Amino acid sequence: MTPAHFTLNSAFMFSILGLSIHRTHFISALLCIEGMMLALFVLLSFFSLTLQLPTIAPLPIIILAFSACEAGTGLALMVATSRTHGNDHLNNLNILQC
Repeated sequence: MTPAHFTLNSAFMFSILGLSIHRTHFISALLCIEGMMLALFVLLSFFSLTLQLPTIAPLPIIILAFSACEAGTGLALMVATSRTHGNDHLNNLNILQC
């Protein structure tokens, strides 16, 4: 495993670790998910450059588009929850009360 692959794999794992540990604010969860998507984008870009297959070439752009949609949806949900609940704490959200 090259140092670049090790760094990107560890960045992905640290993002998962951060998502599992820092679950107090909605914005911190969104940032951890964005870190995971960024690591996936760079890893897929490396793999598509390494393998040079035409079927894998559009995958990084597709991941980037999904990441942008996820970020927009997450920020819209954060604004909606902060308006209704007054803050972005994940502890105050209860799915059964919606």
